[in-house]
Amino acid sequence: MSAANTAESADFRGPLDITRAATVVLDAESTVIGWSPGAAELLGYEPAEALGRPLGAFLSVHPVGGSPPAAAAEAPGVSEAPGTPATGIGPPSLVGNEIHVAHARDGRELLVATATCPLPGGAADRGPDAPDRILVAAEVGELRHWESRLALLQGLATQSPVGLAIYDTDLRLTWCNTAYEREIGQPLAAFRGKRADELYSSGFFVTPGYPQTLDGVMHQVLDTGEPVLDLHFRGQPPSDPGRDHLWSCAYYRLEDAHGHVFGVCEDAFDITDRYRAQERLALLVEAGRRIGTVLDVATTAEEIAGVAVPDFAATVRVDVTRATMTGETAAVGSAADMSLLRVADRSEPGTAAPDPGVADPGQPDAEGPGPGLPGPDWPDPGGPGPGLPGPGVADPGPLDSADAEGGSRGVPEASSTGDDRHPYPPVAYPPGSPQHRSLSSGGLVLDEGTLVVPLRAGGGILGLVTFDRGVGPDTSGRPPAPDGATTFDNGEVALADELAARAAVCIDNARRYTRERTASLALQRQLLPHHLPPQSAVRTAYRYLPADDVTGVGGDWFDVIPLSGTRVGLVVGDVVGHGLQAAATMGRLRTSVRAFAQLDMAPDELLTRLDDLVGQPAEEPPDAYGGAVETYDVTTGATCLYAVYDPVSRRCVMARAGHLPPAVVDPDGAVSFPDLPAGPPLGLGGLPFESMEFELPVGSLLALFTDGLVEARDHDIGHGLDTLSRVLTDRSASLEELCDRAVSELVPGGTSADDTALLLVRTRELDAERVAHWELSAEAVSVGRARELATGQLEDWGLEELVFATQLVVSELVTNAVRYAGGPLGLRLIRDRTLVCEVADTGHTSPHLRHSAEDDEGGRGLFIVAQLVQRWGTRYTPTGKTIWTEQALPPADGG
Repeated sequence: MSAANTAESADFRGPLDITRAATVVLDAESTVIGWSPGAAELLGYEPAEALGRPLGAFLSVHPVGGSPPAAAAEAPGVSEAPGTPATGIGPPSLVGNEIHVAHARDGRELLVATATCPLPGGAADRGPDAPDRILVAAEVGELRHWESRLALLQGLATQSPVGLAIYDTDLRLTWCNTAYEREIGQPLAAFRGKRADELYSSGFFVTPGYPQTLDGVMHQVLDTGEPVLDLHFRGQPPSDPGRDHLWSCAYYRLEDAHGHVFGVCEDAFDITDRYRAQERLALLVEAGRRIGTVLDVATTAEEIAGVAVPDFAATVRVDVTRATMTGETAAVGSAADMSLLRVADRSEPGTAAPDPGVADPGQPDAEGPGPGLPGPDWPDPGGPGPGLPGPGVADPGPLDSADAEGGSRGVPEASSTGDDRHPYPPVAYPPGSPQHRSLSSGGLVLDEGTLVVPLRAGGGILGLVTFDRGVGPDTSGRPPAPDGATTFDNGEVALADELAARAAVCIDNARRYTRERTASLALQRQLLPHHLPPQSAVRTAYRYLPADDVTGVGGDWFDVIPLSGTRVGLVVGDVVGHGLQAAATMGRLRTSVRAFAQLDMAPDELLTRLDDLVGQPAEEPPDAYGGAVETYDVTTGATCLYAVYDPVSRRCVMARAGHLPPAVVDPDGAVSFPDLPAGPPLGLGGLPFESMEFELPVGSLLALFTDGLVEARDHDIGHGLDTLSRVLTDRSASLEELCDRAVSELVPGGTSADDTALLLVRTRELDAERVAHWELSAEAVSVGRARELATGQLEDWGLEELVFATQLVVSELVTNAVRYAGGPLGLRLIRDRTLVCEVADTGHTSPHLRHSAEDDEGGRGLFIVAQLVQRWGTRYTPTGKTIWTEQALPPADGG
């Protein structure tokens, strides 16, 4: 918007103001004897054309009245120019003005609002051409726009929640709106003429870079003419003395139409509640970042004290039960009789509050410090004491710079006369103290400036957190909090409860850590395969080493899955995470892979399905109250490698999801790592998975492993891969010996910072004598031909006992392929640990087993086949599908 448009929009003269409106002077006969420039601009007639003509030549004789715009437009003789939008009559305030139809010189017809002002004197006292009255006119739309601006000003003055005030050049109040009156608590007449610093004598601006006083800011605006926005002012309004508020203020200079400065305007909005909410939210964010960084009770207690001082309380003390420090179950008995230990005590300089839980050594009747309490022979509380940290308790170490300045008071360690197992002093609170009352009731206790919150977890109490704001003055020179309170309001009580709840969870996690780690390793071992069944396709050996006793991470797994057609699926994977959940997640992934593999999916398709499964948010069944309980799922980011080896064709197809590629050793001893397409880890999505297929000579060696085998703190992954390659080149060693050598060289001592899984696979080939394959045409005669071929082959293998059942199976499968599929058919028999019968066609629809009714003419063949074989299923191929069955061999041929 240009400066001219801005000035025009700021003009609050009404459209019917005689200085702006179309003005017409009329005589007693309604003849035009005066014509203003505004009238010429509105209707297009120059004065020479309008003077002497009757008013009816320009305006309709009768007013339109209260007709709506549609009715006015449809009135006889009234029509708007094409393309001109209809103009409304206006709000009810326009009823006092007459609405006429004006005829412009260019033929347009306009709806205008008119007002008439008679001139003094009667018509008898004037001549025939003497002025009788003045008529002013303006377009209805313009009048409506002007009245909306008046309504805006009225709303700002009476209804706006923003306080508005105008000060003159001497900074004395001349006007304010209703919101400002509410802040002062008096009507405008009671404080008009007062200076701003008189109304808010103790207030000051906290925004840096600006004067701190109201006079200073207003003088700056008056002198420079530059408005200032969003200055934060802290003070006590007269309507609420004794309680500080915070306002967001804006100031701008006021000038008249000639540019003369006559004052400054103040906009002020009370943001005290929003400021408190932002401070509490920031404290919660800081607590989430700083509390629970390590699985240690004492460190977590120090962290909650460090977060709360000085922003929330002047002093924070954390006491935990002795059972919590030793890792035992949280106390659920008589809470008042619990034995507490002081593990954290932090105070703002100059505001330390009395501690009712520790005896005052300065009392005359004090014979000396009790066990574990500070005495005159104690060293500097912040410095290292003679005691040593107990089991599972972190050594606090030397003071940092903040502690050296007195901002934090360290807890003294136990003396030689105390309990050496607990380097923290015991505390005992007298009956009636807030802490004793909190232990007895198990709830929060607020006693003036002291707030005691229990640390609760698992139905028991782990300890107490005491927040104390004190009652003395602040000696640090820091400005007071926005509310200037020495007690806690309801919102702050809820915030303290949230801080204590977060600390309790972290402390309880530290207590549960060892038990969880032990249980997770036991569960992990149960979820891994205890032994791998023998396979005709491959020979296998494996090693699995859990992480060391310090970290106890888990989640690696491997598997060997028998598939149809004597093929075998090889799996290795790694779950990111720790403890029981990682082990349970590994078990779910392993089960899912086995289920997908039984559907004869290609490796890339299997990983895609697994990725979709992992990407779904984990949600528990509804709880007792009907609400769904969401849990954190560590499957996101897991890696997996899946390969399928066919001993008949010696082809291997594999794909990976963020996992390391396998090592392939050919019969000559050359080691390579196939350049498999690197798919993303599971659950991340974004990229498709791709498979790679290649042929493996008989006797080739595949090594599938996790990163824990080849990556360690003391060497990179490249060094580990080189070492593994060197170990695998020994062709004279058995698979078990290769496993032992790889583990001994890559994981010395049998421990590492991560789980280690290694699966070695030596490939085999089914010779031609054990496989028979024929191609058939999709004709009805092929059914009999298939029976003959199958019968002859079984007789050659000496499996006459299976001839009858195999004939039924072949007849049904080939008949279905001829009837429902088409194209060339394939029939294959494989004599392995079972008799495998396969029929391939070009169709892509799978038959389904169903129960036929008594009057059905078909549908029983596949049901009969299912009764004759051990297993059957469908395997899809790029050219169609393959229906396969497996039959048990006679006992004499079972080996």
